[in-house]
Amino acid sequence: MATGDRDLQQCADAVMRLRAEHLFAQKQYDALHFNFTNGFNAEYVKWRQGYRVKVEGNKTEWYATNTPSTSYESFREYLNLVFMYAGTLSLSKELKPKQVKDLAIGDVFIQGGSPGHVVIVVDVAVKSGTGEKIFMLAQSYMPAQEIHVLVNPNDEELSPWYSSDFGEELQTPEWTFESEMLKSF
Repeated sequence: MATGDRDLQQCADAVMRLRAEHLFAQKQYDALHFNFTNGFNAEYVKWRQGYRVKVEGNKTEWYATNTPSTSYESFREYLNLVFMYAGTLSLSKELKPKQVKDLAIGDVFIQGGSPGHVVIVVDVAVKSGTGEKIFMLAQSYMPAQEIHVLVNPNDEELSPWYSSDFGEELQTPEWTFESEMLKSF
């Protein structure tokens, strides 16, 4: 997926983009929303109805344009707005905690903050014979870059897969996450 010509679609943006693209493709517009860092809920259904967002300082509100927008180009404009005002801090507050034993595709390891970081689970498998659950991670980073699968820096034989039996800390090439940082939408 193209990152566009602005420095948007960094780590949290990439996760939000993957979720948003999925929901858009499935026409699940009511489920498509993200919170800005100030707590404002940017609902895509309102955007489709022709509303736009006005941000002044920490105050954010919808205003009507009387121009409904259902095109993919308009959807991408909505996402660019979300990328500007949401990040790991807001996303980490919005997501629900999850146990590693229940890890599934679409879950994320996230540390909210500035800086913070997030990676997304893009595949899960069970090793035949052992029953061990393994998973694959993807991320974007700074500056904005294409979403890419991560290597496992701690197990070259298993890489790019990670074992769900990683203990208390999950080490990725750029970040270390605690097991409690696993969350889902």
